[in-house]
Order: sequence, then structure tokens, then C-alpha cells
Amino acid sequence: MGFFSFLFGNKTNKIKEFTDRGAIILDVRSKAEYDSGAIPGSKHIPLQQVQAKINQIKQWDKPVITCCASGMRSGSAAAILRSNGVEVINGGGWQSLSGKL
Repeated sequence: MGFFSFLFGNKTNKIKEFTDRGAIILDVRSKAEYDSGAIPGSKHIPLQQVQAKINQIKQWDKPVITCCASGMRSGSAAAILRSNGVEVINGGGWQSLSGKL
């Protein structure tokens, strides 16, 4: 097991576990970014709106995998969701995540 796997666990396995349980992919990029390409079936809520839409996200009653362009905004979104009781993992950049699904 590599050092980062030891510290953070194997993200690919966690993503698979989440998708096996019907996880929702939440893309937190801007509308223009999302419209230029996204994971099919993903939901789109820009990062700035995540806090305001917590109740809507909780109603999905599913684990959530966040994604953005590079993983920074999705990390922030995951932290917001986690602090509000949502089971979430930061999937990182959407193109990289797409290859893991």
C-alpha cells in the first residue's frame, strides 16, 4: 500500500463502493463549464449554490460524489456537504472521475 493510499485510502475503491450504492454525481462547476462537457447523468449545482441547496441534496437520500474541473471546488463542496450530514466523497476532476466510473 502506497503512502497516500495509507493516508487517504484508495479513492477508486471508494468511488466504486459509492456508485454500487447508487451515488449521485454532483458537478459543482459553473454553468458554462458544465454545458461544455459533463459526466452523463450527473447533477449540476455550482459550488456557490451548494450551501443553499443542502435540503434538496439531502432529499436525494443517496451518497454523493462531487466533481469539478481539478478537484478544488469539489473538495470544498464535499466539505460543505459532509458538515451537513451528507455521505460524500470528493471525486476530483470530472474527466478523471469519468474514467473511474
